[in-house]
Amino acid sequence: MTYTHIILFRGLFITALLAVTYLAFTPTDYSMIERINDKASHIGAFFILAMLADFSFPRSRFGWHKIWPLILFGALIEIIQYFLQSRIFSVYDLLSSLLGIALYGGSTPFLRHLPFIQIRWR
Repeated sequence: MTYTHIILFRGLFITALLAVTYLAFTPTDYSMIERINDKASHIGAFFILAMLADFSFPRSRFGWHKIWPLILFGALIEIIQYFLQSRIFSVYDLLSSLLGIALYGGSTPFLRHLPFIQIRWR
């Protein structure tokens, strides 16, 4: 992976962190169906964050030094939401975020074979 790729992925990673933070603190009104979709959104968002974190620092494998900051970020979001009147703390949201990280970690053996993202492992 070239230096240009690394800078691009780091920019995307920062942008994704900012977008997730904004969405996490923006007031919403959820119906039951939207709450189920919310869990899928957490899984997807943290899958993407895990992938971008991994791609942003390609010289090291996807391990605890990349996973712990993402876990702490997800926990911090939930802790802050506890203090917001328009949001609630949810263990299920945190578990969904952890599942997204785990799904990325578990899918890397398969992702290595996809032509459009193989660049990470070259």
